[in-house]
Amino acid sequence: MTTPASTRHLVLVGLMGAGKSTVGAACAERLHRPLLDTDHLVETAAGRSVREIFDAEGEAGFRALERDAVERAADGDPAVIACGGGVAVDPANRAVLRDRGFVVWLDAPVDALADRASRAPGVRPLLAVGDPVATLERLADERHDAYAGIAHVRIDTADRSVAAVADLVLEAFGA
Repeated sequence: MTTPASTRHLVLVGLMGAGKSTVGAACAERLHRPLLDTDHLVETAAGRSVREIFDAEGEAGFRALERDAVERAADGDPAVIACGGGVAVDPANRAVLRDRGFVVWLDAPVDALADRASRAPGVRPLLAVGDPVATLERLADERHDAYAGIAHVRIDTADRSVAAVADLVLEAFGA
């Protein structure tokens, strides 16, 4: 009998600062799988940074490139896929990722997310203008149903180490 962990992608979704990339790297290492970060896939395909794409093409242009990156990632061998924060808003992305992967929603209180996300200034275009906490509160409200609709499980990352969150993710995944 096969388990989801043996045949499906492990997909991490959530707002920026939730720990998708760092927890994803820990899970990928422990599963002996590649880590596919959708933001990095977009940057590689476009030959530009996420910020440059947002500046030149706006969020809609970025989301179109992101949809292609999600499809490419989901078409490959089982991997750990760390998704950009807005990936779940797109119904096509939700369908592909839920169908081909086990989706974990990494979550934390907005204050914790804002603190973590602000450690990489300039990398997060949606936080470039205005109050990061207010922006993340708005995004949390806007994206809640999308995350809830795609996730097989939700894990609170607040006050937990990367290793502890990875343990919880892998336990939920059946690995």
